[in-house]
Amino acid sequence: MAIIAPSLLSANFLNLQADCDMLNKSEADWYHLDIMDGRFVPNISFGPMLVEFFRKATKKECDVHLMIEEPERYAEQFKNAGANHLSVHIEACNHLHRNIQQIKSLGMKAGVAINPHTPINQLVDIIADIDIVCMMSVNPGFGGQKFITHTLEKIKQLRKLIDEKGLKVLIEIDGGVTIENAPSIIAAGADVLVAGNTVFKSPNPTDTISQLKKI
Repeated sequence: MAIIAPSLLSANFLNLQADCDMLNKSEADWYHLDIMDGRFVPNISFGPMLVEFFRKATKKECDVHLMIEEPERYAEQFKNAGANHLSVHIEACNHLHRNIQQIKSLGMKAGVAINPHTPINQLVDIIADIDIVCMMSVNPGFGGQKFITHTLEKIKQLRKLIDEKGLKVLIEIDGGVTIENAPSIIAAGADVLVAGNTVFKSPNPTDTISQLKKI
């Protein structure tokens, strides 16, 4: 059964409490929180202060995805804000192993995010040190994009790598996840589904989360 992680980037920011209440009562497992700096990606979202508000609003795990440059400068702030998991982009880290060590030393689960163009073999030397691979299935920076179908092949490659090494690393798919394509994503080997517009633009978000959970 997949872990469902609704992306709060698609929530109603004028009424976040209502959306948090909905998620808390739903079958959602994690809050997925996208942090964008306007440098690594061409958009700006929110920072540690809002993560702290989400942390106070839920007992579910806060899955923080840093789409930022120099993530090591902010890791401790996100830990203090209440992040349970912190994922950094392989493309943004010149010293990735050091970044992962820092995240783990702060008591968080460590994730590595990869962009659509980044090959799976770049994870070989770090895969045993991390807890999550956040695989982007759209180009990072904006919600509402269409799922890149080649991602399915990359999921299969990553699943093989993890299984051959006997690891328990979670494969998280972020971008363009829908009720229609979720079965093929799970079948390819994914463990975690990040869903933004699919959940929050749904006429019945709670039911949509339940449908995703049953896949």
